[in-house]
Amino acid sequence: MKNIYIIGVGLIGGSLALDLKKHHHKSKVFGIDHNDAHLEEAIQLNVIDAKATYEDLKNADLVVLSIPVDAAVNEIVKVLDLISDDALVFDVGSTKAEICKAIDQHPKRRNFLAAHPIAGTEFSGPKAAILGLYQDKTNIICEVEKTAFKLQEKALKLFTDMGMRIRYMNPDAHDKHIAYVSHLSHISAFMLGKTVIDKERNERDIFDMAGSGFASTVRLAKSSPEMWTPIFKQNKANVLETLDEYINNLTKFRALMHDDDFDAIYSEMKNTNHIKEILNGIQ
Repeated sequence: MKNIYIIGVGLIGGSLALDLKKHHHKSKVFGIDHNDAHLEEAIQLNVIDAKATYEDLKNADLVVLSIPVDAAVNEIVKVLDLISDDALVFDVGSTKAEICKAIDQHPKRRNFLAAHPIAGTEFSGPKAAILGLYQDKTNIICEVEKTAFKLQEKALKLFTDMGMRIRYMNPDAHDKHIAYVSHLSHISAFMLGKTVIDKERNERDIFDMAGSGFASTVRLAKSSPEMWTPIFKQNKANVLETLDEYINNLTKFRALMHDDDFDAIYSEMKNTNHIKEILNGIQ
């Protein structure tokens, strides 16, 4: 792992770069990004060591693709065309089915590992990169059997060095489950923020009256639309299914409110309290 190339040096790619530099201090970490200002900032922040281009990928031992999922589907083919036979490539996208389909018949499919480390914040850009972001986070790997065994071993060591837990799924199952536990929560936050902005015209009132509950619930509405719009587009069918379920629950709650059935509302909330035990960890 002498030469590591990070394509996309924002929050996710930048945080990976910091961890890779920590655990592989003899490696040189290069950044590739369409935004040259991001590359300059990443160098100043010591997130990467130097800038690079696709022409340099022939020298890569590891390539990390950390760009919006719509771009990743196209760029992964270009990356695999350029790397050596011994290089490892993995992506970190929030959808897996489309990228796995895109390179299923590629001659260097064995060099690619489809990964999704479930970590992040609502911030973006190189300045958002965090050393240790992936500690104790789950990393979902798809179609691991299609990656060369020696490259699987390299990837798993990288991930465990960063403190990640590994889980295996097929791409379709990943995209279905992640629509519920990640994509829906982002839509909820965006639409909650929109509702408040639409109705509370005085921004000072929002600032002064918003409590910690509102701030924590709407936090994800600060996330990058450039990243999330392609995710919703790629995972449209699963996202629509989750929205139907969510809207049904909201409609039911509204009906209970309308009918003054607060015993039923209490019961719904009490049953949902079980989420505390789930999020505290399954033993």
